[in-house]
Amino acid sequence: MKTPVFDALKNLMEENSVSFHMPGHKGKNTLINWGDYIPYIDTTEVEGMDNLLEPRGIIQDSQDYAAEVFGSKATYYAVNGSTGSIYIALAAITKPGDKVLIQRNCHKAVYNALILNRIQPVYLYPNYNENHNVLTGLYPEDVDEALKADPEIKAVVITYPNYYGVCSDLKSIADIVHKYNKVLMVDEAHGPHFTFNDKLPVSALKAGADIVINSTHKTLPSFTQTSMIHVGTDRVDLNKLRDRYQLYTTTSPSYLFTLSNEMAVSYMDSQEGRERLEWSIKKVDEVIERLNKIPRVEVFTGDPDDPTIYSKDNTKILITIDGIRGSMVKKKLRTDYNIRLEMADFYYALILTSLMNDDDDYEKVIAAIEDLAKNAPYEEINWVNVKMPTPKIIIRPADAYYGKKEQVKLKDAIGRVSAAPIIPYPPGIPLIVPGEEITQEIYEHVLFLMDNGIEIVGLMGKEKDNVVVVE
Repeated sequence: MKTPVFDALKNLMEENSVSFHMPGHKGKNTLINWGDYIPYIDTTEVEGMDNLLEPRGIIQDSQDYAAEVFGSKATYYAVNGSTGSIYIALAAITKPGDKVLIQRNCHKAVYNALILNRIQPVYLYPNYNENHNVLTGLYPEDVDEALKADPEIKAVVITYPNYYGVCSDLKSIADIVHKYNKVLMVDEAHGPHFTFNDKLPVSALKAGADIVINSTHKTLPSFTQTSMIHVGTDRVDLNKLRDRYQLYTTTSPSYLFTLSNEMAVSYMDSQEGRERLEWSIKKVDEVIERLNKIPRVEVFTGDPDDPTIYSKDNTKILITIDGIRGSMVKKKLRTDYNIRLEMADFYYALILTSLMNDDDDYEKVIAAIEDLAKNAPYEEINWVNVKMPTPKIIIRPADAYYGKKEQVKLKDAIGRVSAAPIIPYPPGIPLIVPGEEITQEIYEHVLFLMDNGIEIVGLMGKEKDNVVVVE
C-alpha cells in the first residue's frame, strides 16, 4: 500500500516533538481514548444520531449545553473550521452588495467571505507599534469615525485577539457599533478559552458582540477543523443564520468533529478543566518571567504607552532573541531542539500554549531558548518597518475574482489590479486582496518577506513569482 500521508503522520508521532502550535489538544490523549472508538463512531445520520444540519435530539441538546457554558443565546457546532463559520456568520448578517467595516489584519477567511457574499469592504487599519515592531489593536474612535462617515455600512468585523494575543477595547467598540444600530461580528478564533478564566481578556460575548466565531481546536482540547458559532444578541436573525449554515456546511458532517466540540466544552466546564487552565495561566506567567531573565531574550507582553493594547493574552508567548530573526528562531527550535512553534515573522517567534501543555514541555522550551540565545551567533539585523501596506481599492473583491484574469510576473504586476490574494502564511493575513492595486510598496514588501523565509500563498509558477491580475 502506498500511504505517504499516513507514513508522514506516523513519523511525526514517533518523533515525539514538543508542540507549541495548534491544535490545542497538543496530541495528548487526555479526554478520551479515541483509539478505542474510531472508526466505530465515525457514522452518519442513522436513527437516534440526530442531524447536525437539522438538530432536534442529541446534537441540539449538546449545542444547548454549549450555549449555556459560553453564555450565548444559541451555539452551533461547525465542522469546517472557523473558515466555514466566518462564511456562515457574515452571510447571516449581510446581503449581497452591503458595505462592511473590516479590521484589515483579519484572516483570509473573511476576505473569502467578501467574495462569496459579494460584499464591499471598508477597512480599519490596526495600530503599528514602532517601539516593538508589531501590529497591535484598534482605536475605538476610528470605528466611530468610520461609521459616522458612511451610514451605508451594515456590520463591523473585528479580530479579537489578533495572532499575537493583542486585544482591542472590544466593550467600547461594541457600544459604538450598537450606537449606530449596526451588527458586531467578532472573529474570536484564538480566544475560546477566554470564557473560562477571569485572568484572561474578557470574552467577546461578555463584551457585547452580536455574533462570535471560536476555533475550538486552537486553544481548547479539540480536533483540527472544529469550530463554534455563538449568537450573543437579538440583532442576529436565527432563521437566516440556520439557512446560511445549511448553505455552507457539508451534508456529511463529521460526528467525530461534532463529538470533539462537545468533549472540549464538557472538559472546560468541569472542575478539572478550569483548574487545569488556572494552572496553565500561572505557569505561563512563570515561564515569561524566566525567559525575560535570559540574556538576549525578550517576551512581548504589551506596552503601557500603546492605548490600542487594551489587554494581552499571554498564553501566546511572543519572543524575540536579539540578533536572531524570528523565522530563524522557529527554524532552529525545530531542527536542533525538536520543538515546533506556531509561527514566526521577521522579529518574533510565537510559542502558542494551551492548557494541555505540561511542565516538561515548558522546561524543554525554556532550556532550548536559553541554549540558543547563549550559543547562536549574533546577526546584525537592520530595523525594518513591517507596518501593513495600505493598497487602494479599485473594484469590489468579488468583481475582481470573477472577472477576466491573466497571470503575469510579480514585478510586471505593479500598477495592475489583483485578481487573487497575496498572503503570508502564517499568519494568513492578506497583503493584498482581489480588487486592489499592486503597488511598488506591495512588491517590495513581498520580496522582503520571501527573503526572510516567510511562505507567500498566492504566488504561482516554477519560481513562485507569478501573480493573477485583472485584464
